[in-house]
Amino acid sequence: MKQLFKIILNTFPRPLLIRFSYLARPFLIMSLKGNTYTDPIDGKSFKKFLPYGYDNQRENVLSPSTLSLERHRLLWLYLKEKTTFFSEKHKVLHFAPEQAFYKRFRNLSNLDYTTTDLNSPLADVKADICNLPFKDNQYDFIFCNHVLEHIPNDTKAMQEIYRILKPGATAILQIPQDLKREKTFEDDSITDPKERARIFGQYDHVRIYGKDYFDKLRSIGFTVDEVDYTSEFSDSEIDKFRLQEGEIIPVCRK
Repeated sequence: MKQLFKIILNTFPRPLLIRFSYLARPFLIMSLKGNTYTDPIDGKSFKKFLPYGYDNQRENVLSPSTLSLERHRLLWLYLKEKTTFFSEKHKVLHFAPEQAFYKRFRNLSNLDYTTTDLNSPLADVKADICNLPFKDNQYDFIFCNHVLEHIPNDTKAMQEIYRILKPGATAILQIPQDLKREKTFEDDSITDPKERARIFGQYDHVRIYGKDYFDKLRSIGFTVDEVDYTSEFSDSEIDKFRLQEGEIIPVCRK
């Protein structure tokens, strides 16, 4: 199964994968039903999760029911326990909306919820993140998760997110990050897709962020909390929810 998932991820475009996943999900839920691991997003439990990864696949990380990964489940738990996202009225903008969240956020009566992306079939507004069609100071929450590593001019993208965020409001800007690196690495001269996947983690990533990512966000004007929310969970809870221990949630405020 691991090899099959790798072939699928590297063969089909993401919009097609999104549509296919909705068809496959009922079969995955039935075949993997169990009690070992639990997806906190929907509360369903399984004997194992699925593998995921474009180059180096991670075992037991993709939830069969919500199709969430470690970062999605961690963010859900953080929003639920540490914010008013689910309880108060908020105007929300969601870049490249993840399937794990899309319908759930859309169905929350307290949210004025808008999605945006250039290519996603789930986007309400087709837009370039570096030139957004939204007014200044509009949103209470902005989610832009695992997007900036695809954007050549990430500085401009960050500036646009800052512009449309309300003063005092929250933007959560998750990225794949190597916390062993002090400095972010990018090299446009590497053009071979396999080599880019090996170095950057995915063939269409343009950089691998280091610890300096947080300071770059601060240079844009954000106040940044580097939240290690997994530190509040026991080892057994981290394993049960299939979280990545030590993953940092960049919680940015204007």
